[in-house]
Amino acid sequence: MPHPFLEEFSEYVGEIAGFARADWRYYICWIGLMMGLLFSVTGFLLLGHLNHVRYPAYVWNIPVGIVIFVGAIALDTIGHRTRYKERLEDGEGFVHSITIALGVSSIVALCLAYTHRDFFRIPALVLMAMSIFYSVVDEAMHWRRYMAGQSDRVEMWSHVFIFIGHIIMSLAWWHWFAQGYPGVAQTLRFL
Repeated sequence: MPHPFLEEFSEYVGEIAGFARADWRYYICWIGLMMGLLFSVTGFLLLGHLNHVRYPAYVWNIPVGIVIFVGAIALDTIGHRTRYKERLEDGEGFVHSITIALGVSSIVALCLAYTHRDFFRIPALVLMAMSIFYSVVDEAMHWRRYMAGQSDRVEMWSHVFIFIGHIIMSLAWWHWFAQGYPGVAQTLRFL
């Protein structure tokens, strides 16, 4: 007899079969955006590594965090487009949009901070802190819904890993910036 959580997981993932065209479009765009981040960051780091650039070990936490994040949102988004779609229209979806906008803009600001360090330091920090804050708001909304019996363990575990991946990626990236982006100048010579 399968474990109850594995049954829940299988049912949750199986709901992807009920995706409408708009759900697939949303899913592909959202996961594709994050896969683009993963491939661009990992590709850049591998380009440097293959050309004997030595990055500090913590830098590799950035793609690790992205992988965790992407895996978790790939799962979570299934429920958001099916069984919890109406709940997201009640306000959670708006919080997700705010969190995504802040998270994406914090990474853009951290990238721009490479050449405009003094100008983008504070905006990058504020955007990153706000993306984490809104992630906490989102988690509070999910826990409230879970405690009311309007969520499930699969969705809750996916949110744990979303949060873990987001924080690992963000803090590793911030630390890389704070240390002066070691390895970036050397890697840029190979582009």
